[in-house]
Amino acid sequence: MIYPDSAITENTTEPTADAARGRGLRLLSYNIQAGIDTRRYREYVTKGWKHLLPSRGRLRNLDLIAEMIRGYDLVGLQEVDSGSLRSGFVDMTEYLAQRSGYPHWFRQINRDMGVLGQHSNGFLSRLKPTRVSNHRLPPGNGRGAMLVEFGTGTEALVVCSLHLALSRRVRSRQLDFINELVGAYPHVVVMGDLNACSESNEIRAFIAKTGLSKPVCNQATFPSWRPVRRIDHIFVSSAIEITHTQVVDYPLSDHLPIRVELVLPEGVRLAA
Repeated sequence: MIYPDSAITENTTEPTADAARGRGLRLLSYNIQAGIDTRRYREYVTKGWKHLLPSRGRLRNLDLIAEMIRGYDLVGLQEVDSGSLRSGFVDMTEYLAQRSGYPHWFRQINRDMGVLGQHSNGFLSRLKPTRVSNHRLPPGNGRGAMLVEFGTGTEALVVCSLHLALSRRVRSRQLDFINELVGAYPHVVVMGDLNACSESNEIRAFIAKTGLSKPVCNQATFPSWRPVRRIDHIFVSSAIEITHTQVVDYPLSDHLPIRVELVLPEGVRLAA
């Protein structure tokens, strides 16, 4: 695969003055589909075996992903494998962290199928969190959320990285759970593959309950080869300034990654 020039340009911009003062952050959320490249619907069938067995191109795909995610401060990953037969027993979160130069990385195994699969969320950070906690989303059928906290008290930034269910009814329950999880924090980011368009009832209800921003990017993320659905999102608290949003043109997975640049309020400081 040829690495898109547009993605390279976007990911190597100089930091803003706010970033230099420690208030600016660059975030990325990406469903990597376990390192499987998909370019058309029929490949869900023709390449379906890659969800169970190792393939020669998987590490090459992970290396391409590692190049793309380099340069962000916080990266939330969905559909990561934590070391099973299909990944060649490679923990993808650790591999991407090492290849991209992230000093802090965390994984959450949500569906442990032993040697056949370690279905996980992953999180990479250039900043050292004060606390990381994993939460199983209801009804406990293999979906999860990671809560990554930077700082303490009212000056903390709380990032929730998650992957929601396919069922609308279950997603509503899961978003209610997330609301209970982050509702007391003043500075929140919720990001991930929500499997729901921004106009859906459950997303609109979640925004109304939490007071988080409306979807910050109006570009579609799925399917990557012909995007028509906005199902990957990054929401932020109203006190956080959003300076740039973009869906990155990087059609390796069946999802496109979404990026956001933001500036934290005065008083919120994140040490490297």
